[in-house]
Amino acid sequence: MSGRRRDPGAVLLRGLLWAASTLYGLAIRLRNRRYDTGRTPIHRAGVPVISVGNLTTGGTGKTPLVAYLATTLRSHGYRVSLISRGYGRGEAALNDEALELEQRLPDVPHVQDPDRVAAATVAVEELETQLILMDDGFQHRRLHRDLDIVVIDATCPYGYGHLLPRGMLREPLSSIARADVAVLSRSNYVSPAERQAIREAYQRKCKGENPQLLWVEAEHRPARLIDYRDRSEPLEQLSGKRVLAFCGIGNPEAFQRTLEDCGAEVVDLHALPDHARYDADTVGQLEQWGKSQQAGCDAAVDWMVCTQKDLVKIRAANIAGLPLRAVQIDLHVQPHEPLVQRLLEISSMGPRPV
Repeated sequence: MSGRRRDPGAVLLRGLLWAASTLYGLAIRLRNRRYDTGRTPIHRAGVPVISVGNLTTGGTGKTPLVAYLATTLRSHGYRVSLISRGYGRGEAALNDEALELEQRLPDVPHVQDPDRVAAATVAVEELETQLILMDDGFQHRRLHRDLDIVVIDATCPYGYGHLLPRGMLREPLSSIARADVAVLSRSNYVSPAERQAIREAYQRKCKGENPQLLWVEAEHRPARLIDYRDRSEPLEQLSGKRVLAFCGIGNPEAFQRTLEDCGAEVVDLHALPDHARYDADTVGQLEQWGKSQQAGCDAAVDWMVCTQKDLVKIRAANIAGLPLRAVQIDLHVQPHEPLVQRLLEISSMGPRPV
C-alpha cells in the first residue's frame, strides 16, 4: 500500500489493487449520492447524535477521543450512551473497543449492533439516554447525526492516497467536506510544519464547501500503567525497562513509539492483526515468542507490555513468565474550548441534563 516496495511482484499487485479500488470508489460515490439526494432515507434517533469516525482504516485513535467526549458530556450532567457496530466481537457480548471503554467509562452504557438505527432505538427507549455517541459512524449514514467528527491520524493522514484495497481510504479525502469537526490525532508525533501542511491539504479537499469546519489537534499521551485487574502503577516505572511488546491494533508502530517515548527499551514488537482474538492458540504463540526472545537475549527482559485494548481481552497476570502491563492512553485536545462549546450546543438540542 505504501509503495515502498519496487520489485515486479509488488508493482503488479498494486496494479491489481488499483483496479479493484476503482470499482470500490464508484460504489462509494453512488452510495453517498443516494444519501445526498434523499433517495436512501436517513433515520432520526429522537435525541442528538454525535458521530466519531474516520476516512481511513486502521487505528486513528478514536477510542481515547470517544472516552474524552463521553467524560466531557457526563461532567455537564448529560446521560450518554455509546453505540457501535461491534466489529470483531464474534460470539462475545462486546468487542475490544467496547471492553476498553467499559473500563474507562463504567457509568456509560454501550449498545453494539450492526444496525445502528436499532442500537439508537434501544439507547433512547430502554436506557433513557439524552445523547448518543456513535463510534466509527462516519460511513454509517443511515442514522442522522447532529455533529460529525472525523479523526485524522497525523502519522498516516492520507491513507497512502488511494481507496481500498490499493490504499487505506474508506472514501475519498474530499468527503471531509461532510464533517463538522476534524481532529488531528497523534499531532505530537509530527512537526508544526507537517501539521499545518495536513490541515491545508484537507482544506483544499473541501473546495470551499465547508468553511465552518472546526480543526483541532489532539495529543495521545500515556497516562498510567495498569494490570489485568485495573490496578494502577506510575508511568515512570516503565523508564529503563527492557520490554517485549505486542498489540492487535491498526497502528502498531505508534504503540512502539509510545513505549520508547516513556523510556522503555523495546526488545521486540509482535504485531497481531487488528481486533485479534486472544484464544488459546494466540496466547500459546505469545508464550512461545516470549520464551524464545528471552532465550536469545544477552540481558534480562523485565516486562511484557501491550495496549489497554489488548489487555481487556487477554486478562492475564503474566506471559512467558514476565509480568504483563498495559499503557492507558489519554487525549489532550487543543484548542479545547471551541470543541466543548460545539458539543454543548449540540447537546442543548435534546432533553435538559439531570
